Parts: sequence; C-alpha cells; structure tokens
Amino acid sequence: MKRRALFEFNDLPGAPAFVRDTVVETLSRTLEWGRVLDGLVEPFAAFVHDAGVKEVLDIGSGAGGPARILARAIARTSTPPVFVLTDLHPHVTAWERARAELPGAIDFVKDPVDATRIPDAIGRGRARTIINVLHHLSPVLARGVFEDAVRGGRGVFVAEAFERNPVSFLNFAFAGLPALLANPLLSPEDRAWKAAFTYLTPAALGISVWDGVVSALRMYTEEELREMVAPFGASWRWTYGTFRYFPRGRGYFFHGVPRR
Repeated sequence: MKRRALFEFNDLPGAPAFVRDTVVETLSRTLEWGRVLDGLVEPFAAFVHDAGVKEVLDIGSGAGGPARILARAIARTSTPPVFVLTDLHPHVTAWERARAELPGAIDFVKDPVDATRIPDAIGRGRARTIINVLHHLSPVLARGVFEDAVRGGRGVFVAEAFERNPVSFLNFAFAGLPALLANPLLSPEDRAWKAAFTYLTPAALGISVWDGVVSALRMYTEEELREMVAPFGASWRWTYGTFRYFPRGRGYFFHGVPRR
C-alpha cells in the first residue's frame, strides 16, 4: 500500500492546545492500559546495551507515555536508562509529574527542540528514541532526523505501534475508548475544555479515529527506512523487527548503532 501523506489534526499548527493534548494524553494512556509497548522492552534493552549509553534523548515525547512505560518495565529487572524528554510542543506539566513518579529515570528539556537540529549540548553522549512519532514527519524530515542522529548521537531507536495497514488501528479500540472517556477526569490541565470536547460533541472521538487511521496510512515500511539510512554506508548497523500486542496488533522497531 502506498504511503498517504494525509493530515492529522494533532499536527495542525492552529489546533487548540486542549485538542492536541486530548489526542496526545489519550494515546499515552492507551499505550499504558493496553500494554501495547510490552513487546518493545526486550529489543529496547538490547539496543541500549549495544549503544553503550546510560541516557537516551526521547524525541517527540508528547505526554511522556512511552518513556514512562519503558522505564517502569525495565526497572522490574534492571536499571533503566535516563529518558530525557523533548518535543516541539513541550508538555512540561505532564513531564514534571513523570519525573516525580520516576526520579532518576525521567528528565526533560523544557524548551522546544527540533529533532533535525539537536544542539550538541543536549545530544552529546546520548542515544535517541523516536516512539510513535516518525510517521508524522515527511520523508525529507525523517531523513533529516536520521542524519542528525548519526551525526551527533550514539544510536537511534524508532518504534511505531502499527505497520502500514489502516485496519490495524482497530486494535487500539479496546484500551483507546476507555482512555479517551477518562482523559478529562485524569488530565492535569484544561479539564473543563476537554470534558466539553469529549462528552458534549462527537469531535474528540472523530478526531481520534481520523488521526489513528491516518497514522497507519503514513507509516514507513522497512524498505523505506533502510533507504533513508543507506547513505550512512557500513558505519552503522541497522536492525528491523516487529512486536505484538492484544488482541492482534503488530508494531515495528528499527534501530541503529555505530559499528565498533
């Protein structure tokens, strides 16, 4: 299936903050309540070991859900790396709560960060994670993220909850609908706006479904990812794999580390 460069409401510059936050916060809880990322723990731990790092720069962190989930899961058996959260639209309130919940495992950069031009002071000595984010970027920007990671990072780990199949979004419904309905009650900010948006109109559900289906249509395939990193030659080692979650969901991971 050809990649479709459709828009997501969450990407629109003019989207009100409470709309963007509703989508991002709901996604974070869906990942957590649906245990969507459990299958990433083992390949991610292997990546961190291969990269030889103790800190990872998390790009496009949103509300911090993936970083919190992975940090908690890894902490059950070993010491997790420090996740340093970044985003073009920082969710500082949510990140402060995550840092308080997981001291020593979560930190953040409070200022906006462009993933294609990471300042050396932020990126030096850290690997990078890009979880449920790469599909938001055009091929040109995605290549720029990889190029910047290779130039200034110790490794890069990409993961998405879908492959390119719009039907796969249905697997999110089991945890996603409860997460959407609970979000106004659990959100740290703008609860009244989010409650009206969620309970008094069909807009929150419609936007969430649209963004989810479009996300699946915007996913990159293994071939496209390997084409993006081909210019880096044999200096880095790249690995592609898939993981599964209830009931029949399948996502992918793609990571690279410098060859030693």
